[in-house]
Amino acid sequence: MNKDTQKPTILVVNDDGITALGIKNLIEVMQEIGHVVVVAPDGPQSGMGHAITIGKPLRFDRVDLYPGVEMYKCSGTPVDCVKLAVNKVFKGKKPDLCVSGINHGLNNSINVIYSGTMSAAVEGAIEKIPSIGFSLDDFAQDADFSHCKPFIKTIALQVLSHGLPEATLLNVNFPKGAHIKGIKICRQANAKWAEDFEERKDPYQRPYYWLTGVFENYDKGEDTDVWALDHGYASVVPVQFDLTAHHAIPILNGWDLNAKPATQSKVEKTAGPDGANLG
Repeated sequence: MNKDTQKPTILVVNDDGITALGIKNLIEVMQEIGHVVVVAPDGPQSGMGHAITIGKPLRFDRVDLYPGVEMYKCSGTPVDCVKLAVNKVFKGKKPDLCVSGINHGLNNSINVIYSGTMSAAVEGAIEKIPSIGFSLDDFAQDADFSHCKPFIKTIALQVLSHGLPEATLLNVNFPKGAHIKGIKICRQANAKWAEDFEERKDPYQRPYYWLTGVFENYDKGEDTDVWALDHGYASVVPVQFDLTAHHAIPILNGWDLNAKPATQSKVEKTAGPDGANLG
């Protein structure tokens, strides 16, 4: 907690950049709850996943964009932002909450793997900070986030009040549109992108490739994030960064991995006149 105000200290990050409309809306909600510190990329970093900057310097500067908000822009990735916040802004003392977003575009299902928004929240959880990633199904720069804000406040207050299970964070996605029916606690849907790389030509007629694709949902369950969003609900998926497939351990334990490889008998071979092996 912030010692001066006894309000919670909240770290706000994103992947769309420090000037994005989504982070502005998230800051406004968090200001109603506690003392806000913002560390965000100086430009768009979508799709960066859990990348970190190695081998080149990071720039990290104080900026003044919104009154009463301590803000820093970073030249690195969303995960770099969290690492710098913990080490340089909070100097090892952890904020009470880390929120990431609001992302312009969904991070449901398999998108969580690629998302810079969610990776920033994952990094917060790795640092043992209760963390939440927020995303809206609208890629527009002028997207309307107003219908999300009451739900964001409720979820953040619940996390501050109850905490989260160890090594767990929340992935929250909102449908586009003015009316949200409610919140559904979900599992991640079994879905993926069927990618295509469209070949184009630059002005010098050299080929380059533009990633396109179609989102394919193989999961017909009604307890998934895809189903909830398709039916007008906000989805909340508890996410863990332990990627161990625990259910596979008993299967692998049944393998004879410690056995010595079988010794193959060496057979002398004689070449015939045409070069064929006679055995």
